[in-house]
Amino acid sequence: MLRDLPLTLFRPHASINPAHPTARVSMKIDEDLSQLSVERDSALTIGVFDGVHRGHVHLIRRLISEAKSAGMLSGVVTFRNHPKTVLRPDFKTNYISDLDERIRLLKEHGIDFVVPVTFDRDLAQLSSERFLDKLSSQLRMKSLIVGPDFAMGHKRDGTLETIPLLGEKLGFTFKSVDLLKDRDDPVKSTVIRNLIAEGSVESVSQMLGRNFSATGTVVEGLKRGRTLGFPTANLEIPNGYAAPGDGIYATWAYLESGRYMAATSIGTRPTFTEGGRTIEAYLLDFSDDIYGQTLRLEFVKRLREEEKFDGVDALLAQINKDVQQTRDLLTTDSV
Repeated sequence: MLRDLPLTLFRPHASINPAHPTARVSMKIDEDLSQLSVERDSALTIGVFDGVHRGHVHLIRRLISEAKSAGMLSGVVTFRNHPKTVLRPDFKTNYISDLDERIRLLKEHGIDFVVPVTFDRDLAQLSSERFLDKLSSQLRMKSLIVGPDFAMGHKRDGTLETIPLLGEKLGFTFKSVDLLKDRDDPVKSTVIRNLIAEGSVESVSQMLGRNFSATGTVVEGLKRGRTLGFPTANLEIPNGYAAPGDGIYATWAYLESGRYMAATSIGTRPTFTEGGRTIEAYLLDFSDDIYGQTLRLEFVKRLREEEKFDGVDALLAQINKDVQQTRDLLTTDSV
């Protein structure tokens, strides 16, 4: 995961031999943090950073600025899985982005290194002091910068009030950054997930600072679109990841072969009797067989709600309008 990090800055830790009589039983967090050894002091932040939205970027820019002014490295300690999946077993994830995309985006914004850690029962039982002590000793943390609603540790014992005291003890400074707002709405992952579920992809784009995208595998469908003259790619996204609410969308479709305009339908196809919610993308000016390939759909605009039509002719007339509207919109978008 971190293989592209500069070797001049990091070196691997020696592994602990469990058979050695002096070896201690290490936690998964120790293994995760030992992915790299930081050769300079670091300024860190901690969080899931799902979506790496504008609020995250607001925090990251502050972190990078602080790190550079002090001659330190900037780093992010993120979680492979959302802590709530452990703390609340009934919690249903709805990730905006997967771990690889989070790491890529964080690095694109200038972060020097990202350390993914697994949130498990052991980590959930760890006090904030012990966790921060590990970051101080293993990642040379000298500065911690977080958001205004940050809390950590067993029973959330690490707060904006208590962490500064731990900083004095462990040798790091602590700062919190004000929450970024879009108009009156806080830019937060929870808000963005709700907007995605509503199909408000333009508002989502505003908060993310880029278009929302969903990635999955092209699978075989009922081939209803093919019989209508509009063959579609049926996208199957992994469980636990966000997808926009029902409707028709202008999207960009990304395959290994390139980028294509696509009119995408999400819903249950109410004009026909078949049930089941699907994501179907009609790629304009494209006819290749792409079953089994990875497809990423980037949502630009919601064109309309899903509708039930009186017959096939009315449906076809509307599909043609959707395709033309998609072409017009994305032709302008690509300029």
